[in-house]
Amino acid sequence: MKRRRLQTCVIGLVVLCSTTTVLLALALLSAASSPFDKAYAAQRGAHTVAAFDATQVSRGQLARTARQPGVAAAAGPFGQTVVDIPKDWLWMAGGTLTVVGRADPAGPVDRIELLAGHWATAPGEIVVNWPAQGSPGTDLLGTELEIPGNVTLTVVGFATSMSRSASAWVSPEQMTALHPASAQMLYRFTNSSTEAQLSTGLTRATAGLPEEALTGAQTYLTLKQAFSALADSYLPFMTFFGVLGLLVSALIVGNVVSGAVVSGYRHIGVLKALGFTPNQVVAVYLTMLSVPAVVGCVLGTLAGSALAGPILKVAFTGIEVGRATIGDVSLWPSVACLVGMPALVLLAALVPALRAHRLSAARAISAGGTPRTGHGLRVQRMLGATRLPRPVSLGLGQPFARPGRTLLTMAAIVLGVTTVTLSTGLTSTMVAYGNVGREGGGARIHVTTEVSGNDRTPSGLSDLEIEEHLRSLPGAEGVRARALSQANMTGQTEPVFADFYRGDDSAYEHTIVEGRAPAAAGEIVAGPAFLTQRGLTLGDRVTLGLNGRKITATVVGRLMEGDARALEADWASLTRLAPDAHATEYMVRLTPGADARAYTEAVAALDPDLRASVTDSGNAGTATVVTFSVVFTVVLALVASLGVFNTVLLNTRERRRDLGMLKAIGMTPRQVVVMTVTSVTGLGAVGGLLGIPLGIVAHRLVVDNVGVVDFPAYMKDVWHTPQLAAMFLAGVAIAVLGALVPARSAARTTIASVLHTE
Repeated sequence: MKRRRLQTCVIGLVVLCSTTTVLLALALLSAASSPFDKAYAAQRGAHTVAAFDATQVSRGQLARTARQPGVAAAAGPFGQTVVDIPKDWLWMAGGTLTVVGRADPAGPVDRIELLAGHWATAPGEIVVNWPAQGSPGTDLLGTELEIPGNVTLTVVGFATSMSRSASAWVSPEQMTALHPASAQMLYRFTNSSTEAQLSTGLTRATAGLPEEALTGAQTYLTLKQAFSALADSYLPFMTFFGVLGLLVSALIVGNVVSGAVVSGYRHIGVLKALGFTPNQVVAVYLTMLSVPAVVGCVLGTLAGSALAGPILKVAFTGIEVGRATIGDVSLWPSVACLVGMPALVLLAALVPALRAHRLSAARAISAGGTPRTGHGLRVQRMLGATRLPRPVSLGLGQPFARPGRTLLTMAAIVLGVTTVTLSTGLTSTMVAYGNVGREGGGARIHVTTEVSGNDRTPSGLSDLEIEEHLRSLPGAEGVRARALSQANMTGQTEPVFADFYRGDDSAYEHTIVEGRAPAAAGEIVAGPAFLTQRGLTLGDRVTLGLNGRKITATVVGRLMEGDARALEADWASLTRLAPDAHATEYMVRLTPGADARAYTEAVAALDPDLRASVTDSGNAGTATVVTFSVVFTVVLALVASLGVFNTVLLNTRERRRDLGMLKAIGMTPRQVVVMTVTSVTGLGAVGGLLGIPLGIVAHRLVVDNVGVVDFPAYMKDVWHTPQLAAMFLAGVAIAVLGALVPARSAARTTIASVLHTE
C-alpha cells in the first residue's frame, strides 16, 4: 500500500462512490415495501375488501364465506352505505363518503387504530378515517354532518385503517337506520402474494353466492402499489446507476490488481524465494486491496445513509396510507453494503491475483518488471510505416502490448459513456416533462375563490361571470374552469376524486398519450396509476356516484400522469351528477409576453374575493431526477477516468526504460504527453461508439418503467446528431482526463533517473 499510494487512493475512492450509489438504490427498494408490510401486518390488514349487494345475498350466506377453504380469517358482514358531504367538511373535497357500520375497531381482520376521541357506539356518532401521517388533534371533534332523512352525525373520533376499508364508521344500530344497500366482508387468505392468488381465494370464498351478489373488491396489493408508486418511479434509474457503479468498480479493481501483479514480478519472485507460499503471496495482494476497499466501503455507507433520508423524503412525499412510515426501513441495505462491497472487491481481485500464485520464483525474478510487448511492437512497426507523427503511431500501438488491461480499461470507458448517455437522455426527457402545460411561452395564472363552503362562489360574481371576466382581461389567451368532488365508484371502498373541467382544453394536447380528451357526459380520462390499480383500459365502463345520482362513464383516454385516486371528466358529466355545482378555481393561460403581474392585479381589482397567483415554473420530480442523474454521472465518469488513470500510470511505470531511451534520442516532453494521451484516445473513441447504444437502451428501459408517468413518444425520442456527437466525445474526454496527470508525470521524468542503472 505504501509503495502504491495513488492506486490505493483510487481503489478507496472507487469503492466509496459505488457503495454510496448502491446503498441509495437498496434503501429505496427497502423503503418501497418494508414499512407497508410491517404496518399492514400489525393491523391485520385485509387482503381483500369485498362489497356485496345486500338485496342479492343474506347476512347468513356472507358469514358462511368465512369458513370456505383458503380463508385464513374474516370479519363481517358490515352494513355499508354512501353519504354525501359538503365541500370543506373536515377540509375534504365535497362529494361522497363510504360509511361502514362496525361495533368496535378490533377484530380478526382490519384492526382499526383509534387516533383521537372514542369509537362510535351510540346513534348520531361517526368516526372518520384519517389516512395521513400525524395526529388530527381534538379541535375537529364535534363537527356535525347533516345527511338526508333529518339525520345528524357528530364526529366523535378519528381512526386509521391500513386496509382503507371505509372513509368513516358508525355503530351497527346507526347503520341500520341509514338503510344500507351494500354489505362488506374483510378477508385474509392463506395464499396472498399475487393478484391471481387473491382472485382465486375470493372466488372460492364466494362460491355458491348469487352471480351478481359481488359488486366490487379491493386488494391490499393495490394499496401497496399506491404507497410505493412515487418511490418506484425513482427506483429504475437509481438501480441502473447502482449496477453501473458495481461493474465499473469490479473492472477497475481487477485492472489495478492485474497491473500490480505484472509490475511486481520481481517482488513476487523475491517473496517466494524468501519462503512465502503461493497462498501467502496471493494474500499479500488481496490484503493490499482489502484495506482501502473496507475504508471506502465504510465511508460510502456513511455517505449513503446521510443522503438516504432526504432522498426518501422526496420519494415518499404525499403518502397517505395509514401508519406506514419510511422510518421503519430496516438496516439490511447498510449491512449488505458493508459485507457485499468488500467481498465483491476481493472476488474481482482474486482472478488476477491467482496469476501470482502460479508464477515460479525463478521465472518471476528473471521476468522483472519488463513487459512482454511482442504484439505491441509489431503493431507499432506497422503504424510507423504510415504518415502519422511518430508519437501518435507509438501511442496507438501501446494498447496492443497489454490486451487484457486494454479490454478492462475500455470496458470502464464504455460504462462511463453509457452513464453519460443515460443521464443526458433522462435530463432531456424530464425537461420536456417539466415543460408540459407551459407550451407557447405564456405564463399560467391560478385563480381561486376566497369564500369556502359547499361549492359557493363569491357573492359579487357568479361562476360563469368570473370565467367571462377572466377571459376578457388583457393578456388572457385561454381560461379553464375546474370543480373537484369526492365521488364514489361502484365496487370501490376507497374514495375517488373527480376533476371536472370546462373551457380551454389545450392542456390535453400534450398530456393525452392514448385515446382522446373527454368531450361529452359519461367520458373520463385518468393517469396510468389510476387505471393500473383498478384494472381499467380504454373502452371500459364504470359507475360514478355523486349527490345521490349515478352516471355510467367510459374511459376514453389515458393521461401522461395523474394521482392514483383521481380521474378527469368533462363539465357535462358534472351537470348530470350535480346540476347546481360551481367551479371554484380557474387556470388562465396568458399570451406569450403578457405581463403576469399586471394580470394578477387586474384579477384582484375585479373582485376582492378572487385570489390570483402565478403558477410555479418548477417541477419537484424533474429537479430530483435531473439532480440525481447529474451527481451519479459525475461520480461514475470520475470513477471511469480513475480507471484510465490507473492504466496509464501502470503503463508509464512499466515503460520507464523505453521512455528514457526515447528521450535520449530526441523525444520532447510534449511528444511524450502526446504519445501517452494517444495511447488511450483510441480506447475512448471506441468506448464512445459502444457506450452510446447501451445508454440509449438503458434510457428507454428506465422511462418505460416509471409507473406513475407514461411518457409520450416525443419525450422518449430525445436523441439528435449534436447529442450523439457529444456522447462520442464524452468517451474521448474520459480517456484524456484520466491520462493527463500520468502523462505529464512521465514527461517530467529525466533521462538520468531512468537510465542510471544501464
